[in-house]
Amino acid sequence: MECKIATNRKRCNCTYEPCSRKGMCCECLNYHRSHGEIPACFFPDDVERTYDRSVGTFMKLCQKR
Repeated sequence: MECKIATNRKRCNCTYEPCSRKGMCCECLNYHRSHGEIPACFFPDDVERTYDRSVGTFMKLCQKR
């Protein structure tokens, strides 16, 4: 299966500019998973900008909904 990096980049809401994984969802997921985090695309833009990608922050968001 071919990775659609250009399409993925358009959808990516990650504001961390030096990120080398933008558009490569598999690499992004593996990276954040190995650090006990969740990727930016799981967060609303205002929360993503805080760079707090912790599971705890994600769970708090889920409880609010």
